[in-house]
Amino acid sequence: MAGNAKSPAPVVARQEQEKKARCGWQGGARVWEETEPQTKKLKSCEVGEPHKKPPKRKVVLLMAYSGKGYHGMQRNVGSSQFKTIEDDLVSALVRAGCIPENHGEDMKKMSFQRCARTDKGVSAAGQVVSLKVRLIDDILAKINSHLPSHIRILGLKRVTGGFNSKKKCDGRTYFYMLPTFAFAHRDHDVQDETYRLSAETLQQVNQLLARYKGTHNFHNFTSQKWPWEPSAQRYILDMFCEAPFERDAMEFAVIKVKGQSFMTHQIRKMVGLVVAIVKGYAPEDVLERSWGEAKVDVPKAPGLGLVLERVHFERYNRRYGNDGLHEPLDWAQEEAEVTAFKEQHIYPTIINTERQERSMAQWLSTLPMHDFSATAQAAAGPGAKVPSPQEGDGHSD
Repeated sequence: MAGNAKSPAPVVARQEQEKKARCGWQGGARVWEETEPQTKKLKSCEVGEPHKKPPKRKVVLLMAYSGKGYHGMQRNVGSSQFKTIEDDLVSALVRAGCIPENHGEDMKKMSFQRCARTDKGVSAAGQVVSLKVRLIDDILAKINSHLPSHIRILGLKRVTGGFNSKKKCDGRTYFYMLPTFAFAHRDHDVQDETYRLSAETLQQVNQLLARYKGTHNFHNFTSQKWPWEPSAQRYILDMFCEAPFERDAMEFAVIKVKGQSFMTHQIRKMVGLVVAIVKGYAPEDVLERSWGEAKVDVPKAPGLGLVLERVHFERYNRRYGNDGLHEPLDWAQEEAEVTAFKEQHIYPTIINTERQERSMAQWLSTLPMHDFSATAQAAAGPGAKVPSPQEGDGHSD
């Protein structure tokens, strides 16, 4: 009986040895036979857990940047010839530890989307991008530490998991800053820096800009767009020119426009056509003709003065802004930083570049080359006389 009571001991010892063998023990020392399964064995033997990375969450970033020297906002993966704003942004996100390096090569992996794809040389004071990032400590400071001073991340907010900044954006506000000598009559010097915008001319400018409000067919204000395409129809909520102001002995004005969305070059052509009318190169009726099916020669103002000021998420804010889980996307607390960035980086870039490169003056000198009466002649029929914009003040039919 006593022998039978002691018989389980060898069985227990053998089970203990088998357990140690499974955990990588040989004698008194622990060794690994293979390198690859080491992580799993550590976990099964509860020797310690690897360091956990911060969780990924869907957020939006409020961006401001000066677009001079960049070929627009959108990144061209695999092309290093044309530098874009997103090239610098993605690099900073990787270096700050917000996204894995392979996400920088394939931006779909981080669900990246921008509200507006700004063109070459165009700046932004309130661009918003949505993406999934690791919520590291001091995230804004770390991202900005890897960005040049003319690109800043000014704010971050959590959003719903399926949020897409482009699809959820229901309005965009741009402004176009230009020297007021652009509105001087064509008889004036092309670059008369002593010119000052009169109240009467400002009123005329605003009357013309107000005619853009509403829904129109803007196929003549972009490229490769047919008049019967539904996407050529765009809704403009407001457009006006603010009172002029002086900077460095030169007078400037700011045109603001708010719309649901804009096509490539649309705003620059909207400004360009109004300038051509005010200067006397084009008749006023060219505005209505430009919304028709016929092709109209619409001049494109320089990209230098165009700035994306803010984007709007009114429907999203009504649904989620006060649900107790998400913040409204209005950026009121960041307004002071946005204003400071414009004063420090955007306005000086526009003013200094205009003085050095004379982009507006050079463009104004090309306006006489445009034919604003071509479609009017075709509509009137053969042999009909069409008034020339060179006759009179250029504002009559």
